[in-house]
Amino acid sequence: MALKITQVKGLVATKPVHRKNIEALGLKRIGHTVVKQDTPIIRGMVQKVRHLVTVEEVAGE
Repeated sequence: MALKITQVKGLVATKPVHRKNIEALGLKRIGHTVVKQDTPIIRGMVQKVRHLVTVEEVAGE
């Protein structure tokens, strides 16, 4: 199982921790999408920035 993560909000006026999480997830701008393996680490990172991203479960990788 994999997670499709899309950034839907910008990083202006966000905490540095949130910016680093977005960067670590590989997201670069609003509308950018990445596919990551569904692991507890990735789930935790997404949980931290849940107000900035949308997440879908996809089959693959």
